[in-house]
Amino acid sequence: MATETDHSPGEAVAARIERRWATLSIVIVGVLVGMAAFIGIHQATMPQGRVEIADPKTLHLSGEFTESNLGSEMAADGSVTVRAIGQQYSFTPQCIVVPADTPINLRATSADVVHGFLIEGTNVNTMLVPGYITDLPVRFKAPGDHVMPCQEFCGIGHQGMWGKVKVIDKGAFRDMAAAKRRPTCVD
Repeated sequence: MATETDHSPGEAVAARIERRWATLSIVIVGVLVGMAAFIGIHQATMPQGRVEIADPKTLHLSGEFTESNLGSEMAADGSVTVRAIGQQYSFTPQCIVVPADTPINLRATSADVVHGFLIEGTNVNTMLVPGYITDLPVRFKAPGDHVMPCQEFCGIGHQGMWGKVKVIDKGAFRDMAAAKRRPTCVD
């Protein structure tokens, strides 16, 4: 009659391998939990370096987001700043003109509710939150047109909230910016 201590050599090897895999699995899970805890604690104690706020009730009255400041603006160093506002159920400006292969600083906010700001065909996808300014560096490689839908449900008219980003040649943008203060899609 066989006892509990009588095992074949194959069973002993299998048990040893199973213990090693179980130990390795526990170590991997422990490392992942440790990393998640560290990142969570670090983010809680070290928040974003710069959070900008804007009063959504007075955006249009004064400051950076008045109507005359919206759209694309070329700086002396050749970089471009784009300012936009999302509000139910449109983006202002409706069409944004930017140059290709140029550093662009996108600054946007919301006047009422949370809106999604997505530029299709690019990696631009952010949220516009009332009271906060979204500041996003972008660069478009080639000229072309991009659709800009709101991808965050913002109310009953959400499905009609679309905009457009028109990327044009850098030289053409420079000429357009020299001719008028804010380049637009309307000729």
